[in-house]
Amino acid sequence: MKGLIQRVSEANVVVDGKTVGEIDNGILLLLGIDKGDSEKEADKLIQKLLAYRLFSDSEGRMNASVQDVAGGILVVSQFTLSADTKKGLRPSFSSAAAPADAERLYHYFVEKIRALHPQVETGIFAADMKVRLLNDGPVTFLLTVESAA
Repeated sequence: MKGLIQRVSEANVVVDGKTVGEIDNGILLLLGIDKGDSEKEADKLIQKLLAYRLFSDSEGRMNASVQDVAGGILVVSQFTLSADTKKGLRPSFSSAAAPADAERLYHYFVEKIRALHPQVETGIFAADMKVRLLNDGPVTFLLTVESAA
């Protein structure tokens, strides 16, 4: 499971001309789900995401988490994060979870993180989404959690 996180001043997701999710200060999470990923990996990524220190503390150091700053989290499913780009000029998606498995795990992830954090917004799984963001820094990290499979 992969999560590309960006510290943002604001971000939103638009589907068919309608804003379906938006946050101010917080994290935009692009979530990639691979074959073999399960609730176990989702739980690990959630804990890592909520505790990851990418916001400035009172001394200007990256020592504060999204929970520490009461920031929002915008979760967007991102199938292309599962691409294998090692060979050739066309991505292979053979390592991506099957759509039904990915959707089930995406909804599990969203439900679980909403139970732990007060401000969580989302895109729409498998929709054609337009994502706008104002990256703060810029600060971007790729968080990974390996599956047991």
